[in-house]
Amino acid sequence: MSDHDTRARANRAGILAMVAAMGFFVVNDTLVKVVSQSLPAAQLIFIRSAMASLLVLTVVLATGARSHIREIGRGWVLVRAGLDAVSTLLFLVSLFHLPIATATSIISSAPLVIALLAAFTLGERVPAAVWLATAAGFGGVLMIVQPDAGALNPYAAVCFASTCIVAVRDLITRRVRDAVPSIVITLSTALAVTLLALVLSAFEGWRPIGARDLAMLAAAAICLAGAYVMIVRSTRRGDLSVVGPFRYSQLLFAVVVGYLVWGDVPNPLAWCGLALLVVSGVHVLRASRRPGVSSRPGD
Repeated sequence: MSDHDTRARANRAGILAMVAAMGFFVVNDTLVKVVSQSLPAAQLIFIRSAMASLLVLTVVLATGARSHIREIGRGWVLVRAGLDAVSTLLFLVSLFHLPIATATSIISSAPLVIALLAAFTLGERVPAAVWLATAAGFGGVLMIVQPDAGALNPYAAVCFASTCIVAVRDLITRRVRDAVPSIVITLSTALAVTLLALVLSAFEGWRPIGARDLAMLAAAAICLAGAYVMIVRSTRRGDLSVVGPFRYSQLLFAVVVGYLVWGDVPNPLAWCGLALLVVSGVHVLRASRRPGVSSRPGD
């Protein structure tokens, strides 16, 4: 088999892993959004994240990554985990009050925010085409959110705040040593989300949890852990310029699930916004070609 065939095969495997990861993320989001109707946000996030932490820890202990487990509480890994925990809480709170396709669209604009931050804080040279794509992408987000007479939905603003923190997190990720395995970084995030949710739950209070809700949170934890593993597999097997654009498959999944579960159907303007966001985001991703653990919060 030629090098070209080997690379093509690896890219196909990477694409499938990326699409699977995005599907897992959306199923996770769907399950926690359903459970949020009967449980306080902090409580359900704590339970789901604690389960996910145990699953990710199992993967770490079962692989060679266990020798790096002490990195969880050190330096940039710890800073990144703190940012990811805050962004996750903000994203999930917004998700509980927005259509799933809307929340997913806003968080999908993270590569656009990263391009802006890289230009203004790191002094990276950004081509004019990327500036235009970034502006078009944010225009697409506004077409999806559709603020009424200039009044932005406060939960859309919360979701965008989460997106900005995700962008900062990804810039911080560049400072993490390459020797630290991605799954260890994932574990640090899962633990940070668990601890933050536990603290917040003390102020929000707890409710009795039924078997149905517990089963749904367990399924969400499995999906979340599966998404983390698939993200790592995708970025290690395929070229980022090839597999990266398939992150936007989560928008399709979110639209389908939103319709099947809640009957949400984007209007024509929102469809145009979705298309604009995808095209601009793909252009920015291809232009940057920088690896990362995930373009979403560690939800």
